[in-house]
Amino acid sequence: MQVLKNLFQVGGDINGITFDLQDALWNDGNSYILKTEDGLIMFDCGCGDTMEQIFRNMQYWDLCPDDIKYCVLTHPHFDHAGGAHLLKKRGVKLVAIGETAEAIAAGDERCCGYLYHKVFTPVEADRLVKDGETLSLLGLEMEVMHLPGHSMGCTAFLFDWTGKRVVVSGDVIGTLLVGDFGWDGSIDFNKKIYIESLRRFAKVDSDIMLPGHGMIYFHKPRRRVEQALNSALMQWR
Repeated sequence: MQVLKNLFQVGGDINGITFDLQDALWNDGNSYILKTEDGLIMFDCGCGDTMEQIFRNMQYWDLCPDDIKYCVLTHPHFDHAGGAHLLKKRGVKLVAIGETAEAIAAGDERCCGYLYHKVFTPVEADRLVKDGETLSLLGLEMEVMHLPGHSMGCTAFLFDWTGKRVVVSGDVIGTLLVGDFGWDGSIDFNKKIYIESLRRFAKVDSDIMLPGHGMIYFHKPRRRVEQALNSALMQWR
């Protein structure tokens, strides 16, 4: 599905772009591809068992999987980073904040394989980023925003594209019509820290928010973040 010119959603089972197991949703987080003149940047890569589906979706849009240069991970959970080891074997460079990099290298409970009854294959990140850093990939500059709570590695990435301010938010915000927050069963889930992340994120303006699951926010995403913050303040204090 094309979101903007040369920006595509290529994975995600909630809206049927990929499919893992019968009657099992949330197994495959949303994956996005950004096409630049110098190659492709991927954001999250799904559980791994749908990688061929992702590649077929890419090929429909004349996007060659061999052109993926980087995969940027929003957090270490299986449904978002389970396929990272497959990309690594293809020479794709993995980009992550330190907390996510540590989790995927260990492949432990922080990756939540237990939720899916699967084993996370450990993999090393190639490039570590920090909160507040301006990350430059293939000529694109992205702001790194560490927003822990759903997991300690949750990170949003903000960039300008075709005149729009885009934020890839992972599971910091829940899926529209399903819930305000990311899943609260993570081994490192923390309500207090999550509230502070939502307070910070609620001050950020963007035109389009690309979430970790479900539907994309095309209209004033900040309002959705404010809604989640309001819910957190009412429910978690």
